[in-house]
Amino acid sequence: MPQRRTLLATALAAPFAGLAAGTAGAQSGTQSGAATWPSRPVRIVEPGAPGGGNDTTIRLFAPYLDQALGQPFVVDNRPGAGGRVGVEHAFRTAPDGSTLLLGNAGSNGINAAIYPDLPYDLEKDFVPISLLVTGPNALVVNPRIFPVADVAGLIAAIKAQPAGHYNYGSGGVGSSAHLSAELFCMMAGVRMEHIPYRGASQMGQGVISGDTPFLIANMVNIMPFVRRGDVKLLAVTSMARWADTPDVPTLHESGLEGFETIAWNALFGPPGLPSQVADRLVPALQRIGRMPDVIERVKLIGGQVVTSGPDVLAARVRSDIAKWKDLAARANIRIT
Repeated sequence: MPQRRTLLATALAAPFAGLAAGTAGAQSGTQSGAATWPSRPVRIVEPGAPGGGNDTTIRLFAPYLDQALGQPFVVDNRPGAGGRVGVEHAFRTAPDGSTLLLGNAGSNGINAAIYPDLPYDLEKDFVPISLLVTGPNALVVNPRIFPVADVAGLIAAIKAQPAGHYNYGSGGVGSSAHLSAELFCMMAGVRMEHIPYRGASQMGQGVISGDTPFLIANMVNIMPFVRRGDVKLLAVTSMARWADTPDVPTLHESGLEGFETIAWNALFGPPGLPSQVADRLVPALQRIGRMPDVIERVKLIGGQVVTSGPDVLAARVRSDIAKWKDLAARANIRIT
């Protein structure tokens, strides 16, 4: 805990001066909308509950944005329906730059695959601004229920019991934890019963208690339990090993060739958001993303800073939507 306080104190000090100077230079250099936005506080809709991985990320970035752009950036949590509630709210806001959306792999990717009645097109309607943080998911098990050493042993243990004998948990139907586990079951040739919880906290407690002894979840939501020894980390879901857990294999190298699910979050604007907003936000985010203290704090929660431009984010959304639509169709996952 002292280390985190030190990092926070350091992060909130001198670097703001450089950010403010860069902003002032931009303002003096042009009278365009890019230089005058924001002229009032900016609300960032977070379609998840407080305390989750995405919420932690945006609350890390928000104070830096306050200082860099001269207005408060206020986080507005609007959880529900796997992110649909918050996303729909942001969709209906005025495109004047006063409201942005913190989207993620579930709310702005998976939902396109499982909700046939969305009033918006996640690929076309929202204006991409920048990725913020990406990272692999983590496959963890309750070691009392699954006293196994690796993924091969886990699959063998599941297959040793009748289909559906074991449960797996998620933060809700259609969440990234749900779809990631379904992808695992499909590729491993096993069947487990899905138990949806109301958010990441209950999901974590489910695997600790053994009620749902298998879980694939965002690293930020599960790594504290791994470090305490409450659960066992068997694999990560990136194609290459994660730098912060170099001894932990990937599912790809553990026999499920091609398995990859990546957690991400990013800033979007509502339909019609002027390009000037991204013109100011992206350089500020990239400066923030290069700060050593920001990089370190994101690593502590199991992520990697990736402050991209709009094109990279748009490509990520397209790729994820195509992937999850294919999986949802094969696994017959749909919410009506």
